[in-house]
Amino acid sequence: MSLPFGTEVPNPLALAAINDTAATRKISQIMAEEARAIGINWSFTPVLDINAAFRSAIVATRGFGSDPATIKAHALTQIKVFQDAGIAATVKHWPGEGHDDRDQHLVTTINPLSLQDWEETHGQLYRAAINAGVLSVMSAHIAFPAFVRSIDPTVGLEAFRPASVSRLLTHHLLREKLGFNGLIVSDATPMAGFGAWGPRADMLPDCVNAGCDIILFSHDPAADYASIERAIADGRISEARLNEAISRTLGLKAALGLHRAQPTADPVALGTEASQASARKIVLRVPTLVKDAQQLLPLSPAKHRRLLIASGGIVSPIHGTSAFSLPEMLAAEGFEITLATPEHDPKDFDAMLYLFGEETLLTRSRIFLDWAKIAGNFHAAMDRHWHDVPTAMISFGYPYYLYDAPRVPTYINAYATMETMQAAVLECLLGRNPWNTTSPHDPFCGLEDAHY
Repeated sequence: MSLPFGTEVPNPLALAAINDTAATRKISQIMAEEARAIGINWSFTPVLDINAAFRSAIVATRGFGSDPATIKAHALTQIKVFQDAGIAATVKHWPGEGHDDRDQHLVTTINPLSLQDWEETHGQLYRAAINAGVLSVMSAHIAFPAFVRSIDPTVGLEAFRPASVSRLLTHHLLREKLGFNGLIVSDATPMAGFGAWGPRADMLPDCVNAGCDIILFSHDPAADYASIERAIADGRISEARLNEAISRTLGLKAALGLHRAQPTADPVALGTEASQASARKIVLRVPTLVKDAQQLLPLSPAKHRRLLIASGGIVSPIHGTSAFSLPEMLAAEGFEITLATPEHDPKDFDAMLYLFGEETLLTRSRIFLDWAKIAGNFHAAMDRHWHDVPTAMISFGYPYYLYDAPRVPTYINAYATMETMQAAVLECLLGRNPWNTTSPHDPFCGLEDAHY
């Protein structure tokens, strides 16, 4: 995530679409410089999750795609850049997300892989990060039944205990078997994937005893502090475990040099012209043309002057819904823009664009193409206009809408909703910049007909 008052940078899936570690290195340098400029010294990235379940609304654009080799190359690049700059990197979400299409914010998710399959994928990714010297790992609210059952086949419900409160997964597997000796931080403990398992007063000591050195987030810090104090007093948390957690926390701070005087924050380093120019060049390489079966592109005011645009806007669980700037950008190029309502007949236009703006969303169980919401009513939801008017679908986020619209003739993934990405898509739409044509995942969602 880039700072809203700094340089706009592409998200991990966008960088994986380019698949150039030099670009990832440059973007990571910009992020590191701007983070240090305002005093940030710890990042909860990179994400090592594998984009295996296309219905997953929580992995989607936060990860580097579905190929472990690609994920490894970009994650290791980011780890090195961050830690060379004095920012601790964190790999997550241990023991590996991406095969369960549910959201840890709402439910404890499950890594369903066999031990061999896990070792060849997530295991290799975490081993690589540990060997590269990553300073911290985030233990998440994800169960890994195959490993637990390899120790006790009759364990029952305990096979589905989330890693954040599982000593078998966080201490035995991560610490002992993989050899990680850095700091372990829990994922956010207000999440339902944590809270659904048990009462918070019990879960917090379990989290520490599982191997987490730092408990992340609290709605009531005083009450949580008291829960830990009680657990220490009654022996549920041993003095040895407490000292171990404190030592690793102090060790991380020492590794970053935080015991020495720190540079004064320098907001002037945020969003410099040089950083913005470098990021824009990289963003221009991102927009991905998945298919153009009707040979619609490039667009031009001479041929497609009257554009009908249908969109649900840019959706954020934190900031609400906002409008795209792309329609105004197109209008400035000479197109006549109309925002679609149920009263508009697409046959009256030269082309139609669908714009979607849903990046990975927290607490959103599913992202899908909601035809009724976009079209405006039940009957219009069933209309498909691309036989009557040339049509393109553009996603600035979730990259799997072809599952709901496999027959749309032109489909584009742009991965991120930021202004510079919208401007980059404009350049590609008008033929002034070449499209990327390589996807870091399967945008066709396994559907053969979606290719055509």
